[in-house]
Amino acid sequence: MAVTETVTFPQNRTCPYHPPTGYPSESRGQQSVTPVRLYTGRTVWLVTGHAEARALLVDPRLSSDRENPAFLLFARRLAETSQRRVELLGLDDPEHNVQRRMLIPSFTVKRTMALRPQIQATVDTLLDAMVEQGPPADLVNAFALPVPSMVICALLGVPYEDHEFFEAQSRKLLRGPEASDVDAARDALDEYFRVLIERKRRDPGEGLLDELIVKQLETGAVDREELVRLAEILLVAGHETTANMISLGTFTLLQHPEQLARLRAAGAESAGAAGTAGAEAGDRSSSGFGDGVSAAVEELLRFLSIADGLSRVALQDIEVGGVTVRAGDGVVLSTSVINRDEAVYPSPDELDLGRSARNHVAFGFGIHQCLGQNLARAELEIALPALFDRLPGLRLAVPAEEVPFKPGDTVQGLLELPVTW
Repeated sequence: MAVTETVTFPQNRTCPYHPPTGYPSESRGQQSVTPVRLYTGRTVWLVTGHAEARALLVDPRLSSDRENPAFLLFARRLAETSQRRVELLGLDDPEHNVQRRMLIPSFTVKRTMALRPQIQATVDTLLDAMVEQGPPADLVNAFALPVPSMVICALLGVPYEDHEFFEAQSRKLLRGPEASDVDAARDALDEYFRVLIERKRRDPGEGLLDELIVKQLETGAVDREELVRLAEILLVAGHETTANMISLGTFTLLQHPEQLARLRAAGAESAGAAGTAGAEAGDRSSSGFGDGVSAAVEELLRFLSIADGLSRVALQDIEVGGVTVRAGDGVVLSTSVINRDEAVYPSPDELDLGRSARNHVAFGFGIHQCLGQNLARAELEIALPALFDRLPGLRLAVPAEEVPFKPGDTVQGLLELPVTW
């Protein structure tokens, strides 16, 4: 692939809820598949068109295999780490399908609906603690991070008292800053789960990890190291992404007061409807939330697109977007730009909680579409309305431009969110 006039990838956002301004975009008259340059000087294809992305994400000629020498790693710290097999996310079918099928029953809509009362109770407990402590607070550490951490710990059967350890390792795993930090975090999490698995074999509990030990490890369907790596992926992905969505979603809504008013109205309507329907049960979370809150969450997922940069490698030549992607070429799909495609979303740079955005690719698409998307939706549908309902005077405690956010080579979000009320 010849290097022409290329931009670099990844780039940092200049606003935490907008894509980097330097990425190509069809709205600026540029192609939907264009060459970009990585820090190594390697040129790969950047996909920014919605139709092209959805076609490629179901194309078996694109591979997610991290063990392929041509697979692209766009962060220096990741390329320099000790490479190893990545379960689930870094596998192609049929191996990927085997692992996904063993996990799907724990992440269905029905299973997620059954977790809603527990999620609601978690949210309420954390908000109680914020109110008791009083303002100001860092919303990331006081609310956005512990909500999904507590939920995924309960789902997996991981002791929440270990959360400071695994949250710290997750930060190093995703953000480094050095390759040695990433390797050390992997080693620490490996050892943590080896010990936890052996403890659970002696004294079983009721979490997903316990189920996998009985149904998969003890039957020989997986070995211990495969289970260790699967548990790490579920734990890290299960709290890091949703925590970023809660904090960045809150910041974004505070910057768009007219849209925040729509969320408040939708939340009040949903609470009233659920309260009427579930009066016998006495739990407004038991019926889920209404269309207004669900639509708002989908629009925030589209608008924020925090997992910005899905990496693949071509196994065969592919014609797409007017170019030929050759076998061995790297392909990266920018979800933040894909989800701003004008052909699909009118006025895509405007936050509109009333629009229909369910066909976004914030969770990916195809066989690798996020396994935990139902759980993430439930957490967002419960956490965001409850936060603004309980703290109606919530506002930033510092100027918006002073809120620190993450660099472009990791999951997008806020490092901290100082708030008062």
